[in-house]
Amino acid sequence: MKGYFVFNFGCQMNEADAERYAGQLEELGYSACADHRDADIIVLNTCCVRESAEKRILGKLGEVLGLKKTKPELLLCLTGCLAQKEGERLQKRFPRLDLVLGTAYVSQFKKILSDYLADRRRSAYLDIAGGDADEFAGAKVRQSAYSAWVPIMYGCNNFCTYCIVPYVRGRERSRSEEAIIAELTAAAAAGYKEVTLLGQNVDSYGKDRGEKEAFARLLRRADEAGLERLRFMTSHPRDMTEAVIEAVAESKHICRHFHLPCQAGNNEILRRMNRGYTRERYLELVTSIRKHIPEAAITTDIIVGFPGEDEAAFDDTLSLVREVAFDSAFTFIYSPRGGTPAAVMPGQVPAEIKKERLQKLMDVQNAVSLAKNKALVGQVLAVMADGPSKQPGIYSGRTEGGKLVLWPALRPYRPGETVQVAVTEAQTWQVKGQEVAR
Repeated sequence: MKGYFVFNFGCQMNEADAERYAGQLEELGYSACADHRDADIIVLNTCCVRESAEKRILGKLGEVLGLKKTKPELLLCLTGCLAQKEGERLQKRFPRLDLVLGTAYVSQFKKILSDYLADRRRSAYLDIAGGDADEFAGAKVRQSAYSAWVPIMYGCNNFCTYCIVPYVRGRERSRSEEAIIAELTAAAAAGYKEVTLLGQNVDSYGKDRGEKEAFARLLRRADEAGLERLRFMTSHPRDMTEAVIEAVAESKHICRHFHLPCQAGNNEILRRMNRGYTRERYLELVTSIRKHIPEAAITTDIIVGFPGEDEAAFDDTLSLVREVAFDSAFTFIYSPRGGTPAAVMPGQVPAEIKKERLQKLMDVQNAVSLAKNKALVGQVLAVMADGPSKQPGIYSGRTEGGKLVLWPALRPYRPGETVQVAVTEAQTWQVKGQEVAR
């Protein structure tokens, strides 16, 4: 039996794609290898959102290409966003790179691979125009025994000026509601406890078919699929509606957690980013979430140093962080991506200033996160066990709101088991506690 190895880089959607590549390989009779050096086929599923990711991937590509010097029959396949963006150039640069697949070819991988094995002709498949999104619902090898990714749509129509995703993922294509519900029901029947619905912008679900409030309707149906926890990401403030918030509020199993990227707190910067909403609209959404679901966790993404950001604009972002009091935030220094409008905008911010602003932002958010976590001391939280932490004898898991919780392992825990933990200590990134007797 021949073996395969999949290197995966990037976002949760890439993780879901990697599971499908593995599923199709196993349908062809390949088995997973623990060490990539033992594999007969290596897939590098790539990301290109930031330049740092590209450099890391190119380094790994060079490493695996080197294996072909001693193992010439090794088949190397480059897939994902970097393949879509640079695949043709990379295949010319690296003659030993056998197959290049853009992002629209995940579902066709098995056929493409079979064709290649028949004639060993180096090929690149880079037409970004996607077919029926439900083609993506085929075989997969889940990486978790209890938590699963379920894409509900592909592509993005937003064209934020800093983002390469619409150019490498294509336009929005929604899967059918029935296909999604069938996959959720099957996951529940297979013993999965938690599913995350994925999309570049889940709030746009169904709009490519002219449907209104399709995502809210999908959430209500998904709530009845038999899962213990249901999550979704990523939301876009431009498209989130009251109906979605109400669907979460009235659900039994949808986590009270909204990951709602604000990116900046200044209206001019938001306009330059082409985000399609104002600071005021963002705050209206936060108010609505907290009106319907007072206990909801709200997390976000923030970019510092976007072109044109002066000290006043940056101060607006800091004040938004304080006003909203996010549970946590993923913070990034703006990094120009070739081919995006922002990369050639005037007013590029010097690197040293961007670094200083990032540290100030992290200081503010860390103080907010710590205060949020301290408020949990004395409470009993329902925690879904993940596995042993890096600390001997300590288990880790997450709450419905995504908080990381550590507690002493008093007994064996099944991954996906819900444990009641009384919080005794708060830190910036996590809380600690003790299991409460069942």
